[in-house]
Amino acid sequence: MRTSASEPAPSPITASPPKSVPSSVPQPVPDVLVVGGGLIGLVTAWRAAQQGLRTTVVDPAPGGGAAHVAAGMLAAVTELQYGEQTLLDLNLASADRYPAFVAELTDLTGLDTGYRRCGTLAVALDADDRAHLRDLHTFQTSLGLESQWLGGRDCRRLEPMLAPGVRGGLRVDGDHQVDPRRLAAALLRAAELAGVAFVRARAVRVEVTAGRATGVVLADGTVLGAGRTVLAAGSESARVAGLPPDVVPPVRPVKGQILRLRIPPGHAPFLSRTVRAVVRGSHVYLVPRENGELVLGATSEEFGWDTTVTAGGVYELLRDAHELVPGITELPLTETLAGLRPGSPDNAPLLGPTDVDGLLLATGHHRNGVLLTPVTGDVMAEVLTSADGELPPYATAFGAQRFARTRQGQPA
Repeated sequence: MRTSASEPAPSPITASPPKSVPSSVPQPVPDVLVVGGGLIGLVTAWRAAQQGLRTTVVDPAPGGGAAHVAAGMLAAVTELQYGEQTLLDLNLASADRYPAFVAELTDLTGLDTGYRRCGTLAVALDADDRAHLRDLHTFQTSLGLESQWLGGRDCRRLEPMLAPGVRGGLRVDGDHQVDPRRLAAALLRAAELAGVAFVRARAVRVEVTAGRATGVVLADGTVLGAGRTVLAAGSESARVAGLPPDVVPPVRPVKGQILRLRIPPGHAPFLSRTVRAVVRGSHVYLVPRENGELVLGATSEEFGWDTTVTAGGVYELLRDAHELVPGITELPLTETLAGLRPGSPDNAPLLGPTDVDGLLLATGHHRNGVLLTPVTGDVMAEVLTSADGELPPYATAFGAQRFARTRQGQPA
């Protein structure tokens, strides 16, 4: 759900709508049918079409979804959590791909993705947070990651708008940002240029015949056949019917609320880079855009399918951001949003073939969906074009079958 404040938020999406195929018109059976037109579905479809595969995307509003709400931090290092070293390798691999990835998109489409190599500063506001950041810095350096410890004065020298009470922080110049809305627009256009067809409808069921996925059924009853079907519907992936219980992806919705503010014309920039902190145990970040927008988030709430923007969520975000950057309350609030991230049991994506022949997954990316967009496109393209249909070695830890096998008492 989206609610807007008195000033309308600027829309960075300038791509023309993709050509749609009415669901009632018979079409050639595609080689690949992608269910879901968010960032992950679009990059999968684009890369598949580039490989010469006839590809169709099924989604009521391609280019929307979680990407419309996400802040777009490409923070493989500063978002590192203990126990996620395997995911870190995939995150870093995708971060390394980003410059060439967005350059390719811009060259093809003429659309800017809002990619900025601005770096990230994670700061501490009290002694406990400072100790936590110190431990995190030790952990990062033990893994060979590049991050620099700064005292409070040096943090404020980098970002003068920070509160005087900042105790220290981590400077990570390799953690960048992209504008997910602009990225979605560019992927949408690139997919269209590559020949991807779009069916603007909702897929409600995967057709499984004799143990093989043969396409999907739309909400109006139309059946779309396909050589292979990729379920890339984000948090909705587990709600598509027709799959055996052990094949249903264990993906849950994780609610996030964010705010968009605007730096008035002529006003000095508030921040030059992404700034993050933990305030009273809650994570808060501020992502400055070159167009004067400031994205503030993000809550993480396990409330099922609720996408209500709440007064409490808005208040807590503004309160915590005010402690970090006191001048934040002077800015116009232009938009409040809530979206659903697709969380998996280990917060890592589910990629590649399933135990149903012809069915593949590309979902469960949780908080890393924007970051993992380039590498997911590459992984899915390799799977769809390889002779054995298996994941490349660097992605085997994220196989779509790992949880199904665990439920059956087999090694994951």
